[in-house]
Amino acid sequence: MKPERATRNANEHREILARQGLRLPAVTLRQLQEAGIYCQPSVSIEHQHLAKKYVLRGVESGGAVADLGAYVSYVAEQGDLLSWLQRVDSVGVNGVHAIAISPVLVRLQMVRIQRTYDLLITRHTLRSPAKGQRPILESLILFYGRRGSLEMELWGKDASFCGTVCPVFYSRSGESVIVPKEYLNAAVQITAAACCTGCRHCHLLRPREIAANVDLTTSDERALVLSDGAA
Repeated sequence: MKPERATRNANEHREILARQGLRLPAVTLRQLQEAGIYCQPSVSIEHQHLAKKYVLRGVESGGAVADLGAYVSYVAEQGDLLSWLQRVDSVGVNGVHAIAISPVLVRLQMVRIQRTYDLLITRHTLRSPAKGQRPILESLILFYGRRGSLEMELWGKDASFCGTVCPVFYSRSGESVIVPKEYLNAAVQITAAACCTGCRHCHLLRPREIAANVDLTTSDERALVLSDGAA
């Protein structure tokens, strides 16, 4: 293969990886499906009609069984924890947990096979073309660690260490590949998430803060209350 073509193919692969997330082999996808683990790494562009602006939407989802785990969630651009738009409760486990909305999202996606971990961290932003046109999603890889190791059973006898450790990653030449410090805490949290068997809760997204003096009822809700009172 010519060097130019090899470089072009490598760039295309990184673009797909940044936009769509980890590309898993068919056997891994089948095992996740059989284990009942649903992990949705896609980021979509959504339009807020009232605010007249575009935002990004991501879904915190995933969980684990003993030998296998997959999880995806989001933080702010500088690594700070985000508040969810809404939490999602369901009958099943290891599925969708919450929805995140923001102009900028940093996605963390982790897949675990026993004690071996892959971690992908990507930044997603909106680039506006000409006025009045739909913005374009731009995605950039911030960290990609393959086959990292953590010699602990966080889903079992070492569960007390959940939320305090994350895998160690190496390059092909044996050098340490360090997670960017601003995302280290998030990497620790998603490591715990990828080991959370029967997961039913959020590991990274947080509840929205609500001011004590805010009236939470919408105009429709107030109208309903008034009509009920009149009846």
